[in-house]
Amino acid sequence: MLPRPSLLGPVTTGELLRLALPAAASALLNNAFRVIDQLAAGSVSTAAQAAIGSCTFVLIAAYAVHLLVAAGVGPLAARAEGARDGNLAARVVGVALVGAVATWAIVAVIAGFGAPSIATFLGLQGESATAAATFLRTIGVLGLPLAIAPALDAIFVARGRTGLMMQLQVSAAFGNVLLNHVFIERMGMGVEGAALATVLARIPATAIGLVYVLKPHGARLIRDDTARRILAVGTPVFVNTLAYAAVYFLLLRTAISPLGAHVNAAVGIGFSALEGITYPCFLGLSLAVSSVVGRRLGAGQIEEAKRAARLALPLTTGLGVLAGVIFWFGSVTICSPFTDDPAVLEVAVGYARALAWSQPCVAWEALAEGVLLGAGASRPVFWLSAPLNALRVPLAWGLAIGLGWGAPGVWWAINLTSVLKAALKGLATAKGDWSRMRI
Repeated sequence: MLPRPSLLGPVTTGELLRLALPAAASALLNNAFRVIDQLAAGSVSTAAQAAIGSCTFVLIAAYAVHLLVAAGVGPLAARAEGARDGNLAARVVGVALVGAVATWAIVAVIAGFGAPSIATFLGLQGESATAAATFLRTIGVLGLPLAIAPALDAIFVARGRTGLMMQLQVSAAFGNVLLNHVFIERMGMGVEGAALATVLARIPATAIGLVYVLKPHGARLIRDDTARRILAVGTPVFVNTLAYAAVYFLLLRTAISPLGAHVNAAVGIGFSALEGITYPCFLGLSLAVSSVVGRRLGAGQIEEAKRAARLALPLTTGLGVLAGVIFWFGSVTICSPFTDDPAVLEVAVGYARALAWSQPCVAWEALAEGVLLGAGASRPVFWLSAPLNALRVPLAWGLAIGLGWGAPGVWWAINLTSVLKAALKGLATAKGDWSRMRI
């Protein structure tokens, strides 16, 4: 069956906002799983909080494995939507679901057998190491809903259904809060309870999401090049995200864990509670632009795809400046509920105030990635990210340990590399080669 003509009109700021607001809310709610776990761990012990904070980057590595499929599904599903090609859409869904199960199996095997070794590699010791291994094993082996969710989200974004994605995230987040209360507060299960709550809360949302994804065109598995096309786009994103997590493994081991458990705990608070509030807002606009770019390219509307990026720039800039202000002036208020330890709070506030200066650059980088990944240009994103992320390790060690700056040395290593990444990705976006990508 031939694709039907596109009915997409001119891109407007209103269209971007209609997509971005629920997408940002979804990203906030998705991150809320980490925030909720971090809060719950604070009621257990500092060791538990340090364990879950350090596991953040292991969970990013697991998410990277799922992105091997999900990141390639998004642009191809968007092109199918823009071209109104139901046959391609069904083939993308089929590969997405089979691929998600395969990535879950990979993560389950690694987490099931390697959790203690991963905790040791992170530099954790004693109670923190034991708690981290328990958390990782539970969430990895039972995490099939977590593996399917990224592919479903990618399809919802591609189809412009960010509102539905948000509603499913709301249900999962409320379930997580309720189950954390049951497993941790009432049953005293500690970090194992936090992991169980995260997995079980996802099951209803994932099941309902599957129904909606399958509704329009179903799912098809045939021997064609759909899987190859998905993996061609998804592999650089997978490698880049895995490399990002590996960088933070090394940062934890070489420059953060040597400074003490209070710094580990502060990193978890800063990454989950501070950047976990602001970055989802950047990501919401990034996903909106990605959706619009992918569908407009699928419809052959190249100039409209470029206009989406231009319309999003002032919105993104405003968000970046606002995030910097929040980081600087709101750090104490935001971080205080997460810890009763004055040493942890002091380091977390320092984290926030240092990273306040780079928030506009983080916002611009997210926008550039939205444009490039919406077009399927994942290789440039990899080459403009991975080397600079890797630079953070020697730079952070040199500043924090070598020069004796302590935790601020780590924060400023992150700042400097964020500025460089934003500049390079912005130039790649402005150049416009992404508009001619074929996937």
